[in-house]
Amino acid sequence: MAEGKSDEIVLGTIKKLVAEEKTLRAAQKLDPQSQARLQSLHVELDQCWDLLRQRRALREFGQDPDKAQVRPPDVVEKYEQ
Repeated sequence: MAEGKSDEIVLGTIKKLVAEEKTLRAAQKLDPQSQARLQSLHVELDQCWDLLRQRRALREFGQDPDKAQVRPPDVVEKYEQ
């Protein structure tokens, strides 16, 4: 995960995860392992986007963006899209 890293690194992680997601979705039929990975990617992406939002909010209010932390999956998965 990209905890404690710069926005650019978090965005780079997001891009890699999205690319992997696109590759998996391009398959005609996913085996159980690929389906599980796709679900895992969704969680990781949610965590990365949340981390990026935290970093930006902290910076906007004059605080240290490096204090942002990756939140657990059960927290970020409850957010409304």
